[in-house]
Amino acid sequence: MKKKWLIAGAVLALGLSACGAKEESKPAETAQTSDGSEGEKIYQQSCSSCHGNNLQGQVGPGLKNVGGKYDQAEIEKIILKGRGSMPAGVVKGEDATKVAEWLAGKK
Repeated sequence: MKKKWLIAGAVLALGLSACGAKEESKPAETAQTSDGSEGEKIYQQSCSSCHGNNLQGQVGPGLKNVGGKYDQAEIEKIILKGRGSMPAGVVKGEDATKVAEWLAGKK
């Protein structure tokens, strides 16, 4: 039984470190993704390791329909303050606003 808890703890720690180990969010470069979305570019750089390249979820939940559940302000608050196992501040400032705006359109 202790082995199961040890393994579960190690898996959880590894998953959390993958989300929190990113470098601090840097201001978005002027280059944009093919659809012109800076929010998507920031998401791919800072969020996709936990939430998936296609919003399908991995360690973190899927976000394909997140805009149908939360509005932009609520999404930005979650990005800035964290929630559950998601650490606060993975994306900060204006970058958090851009990602929240992009995700709010996912319905």
